[in-house]
Amino acid sequence: MEPARSPSGGAEIELSPPERLAVLYAPRRLQALWEGFLLLDWRLADAAREGRDPLMIQLRLAWWRDRFEQPANAWPLGEPLLALLHAWDSERPALRALVDGWEARIVGEDGGAELGKARIEAVCALARLSGVRPDDAVRRAAAEWLGLEPESTSAPILPGPLRPLVILRGMALREATGRPGGPLRDFLAILRLGLFGR
Repeated sequence: MEPARSPSGGAEIELSPPERLAVLYAPRRLQALWEGFLLLDWRLADAAREGRDPLMIQLRLAWWRDRFEQPANAWPLGEPLLALLHAWDSERPALRALVDGWEARIVGEDGGAELGKARIEAVCALARLSGVRPDDAVRRAAAEWLGLEPESTSAPILPGPLRPLVILRGMALREATGRPGGPLRDFLAILRLGLFGR
């Protein structure tokens, strides 16, 4: 069966099992914020994947850019991802910058620098929406999760609402350093990170 198509032209995207578990470690009121952010990043990556015609990439991304230039109450119905992103209304510029970053990575010549900055700023926006001030520790954890900086000698200490970032960072570093994997080891690592934050 073919994946469902959104009005933006993208296939229906699902989070990976570690991402789904990471989202569950956020307070319940914040889980949609995390899920929406992660799904949007996947959706934009799919829209801008290499090998597609640059014009088609720009058209797909333009649909999302147009949405984030509108207030959330003007967004069209029928796109489940937009429904998840309603709580981002006050931080729509961060979402629009994410779209611009994906476009620059594919059709620009910046090597992904703009996308990296946009992703970090989106995490900072998510922190603000969670009631957390995005300080250097938040920025560093986001950069390490995204592979933009090497692992620091000490893990950043982040408040509870940002526990998903702790898990995502930890799992990305495990993968980057080639630590033993497998579903059980990954689950135990996520459990440790989720419970203890390190």
